[in-house]
Amino acid sequence: MSTPASPTNSDSDSEIEKNPDPNATFTSASLVKTNPSSPPLVCLVRFAGDSAAGAFMGSVFGYGSGLIQKKGFKGSFAEAGSSAKTFAVLSGVHSLVICFLKRLRGKDDVINAGVAGCCTGLALSIPGAPQALLQSCLTFGAFSFIIEGLNKQQPALAQPFTVRVNTSQHFGALHPLALPLPNELKDSFSSFYRSILRK
Repeated sequence: MSTPASPTNSDSDSEIEKNPDPNATFTSASLVKTNPSSPPLVCLVRFAGDSAAGAFMGSVFGYGSGLIQKKGFKGSFAEAGSSAKTFAVLSGVHSLVICFLKRLRGKDDVINAGVAGCCTGLALSIPGAPQALLQSCLTFGAFSFIIEGLNKQQPALAQPFTVRVNTSQHFGALHPLALPLPNELKDSFSSFYRSILRK
């Protein structure tokens, strides 16, 4: 016989009170509503990570751009630093604003992307004239809005793992091509194959 004051029952009872359906699946939207105290820390960690990744990618692109412009190995470092700063601001601010808006609004939609794009445009052109700020805000916001809208509409192209396992049993190791090869390519591949066999 267990008593109601036993520590194991009180812990499980409090968990059941917090979560009436223990088998319920959690989505990001339900976690946003249940834990409002974590957004600043989570968003700041994402901001730092995305800024670092953006700085790395920007330095790679900037260094490559300097080499293409024939500035030499040492001259490319200035280009790499400038691009690293731009990419860090671009990815960090966008990530931070998306995260905060997702937590505040409880939605992950194109409006968040548009507002985050506008804030990113403002951050990139801060020491500028009001017209330049407005133009950057509108340009980045519209671009982010359109890209996110296209991204949300695209259906999933990958099959679930269970479907892939079942189809591989029917077709063997390789799946047949969805589109047949044109005869010109078939002839080219077969002649290439025959030339390899001759050698």
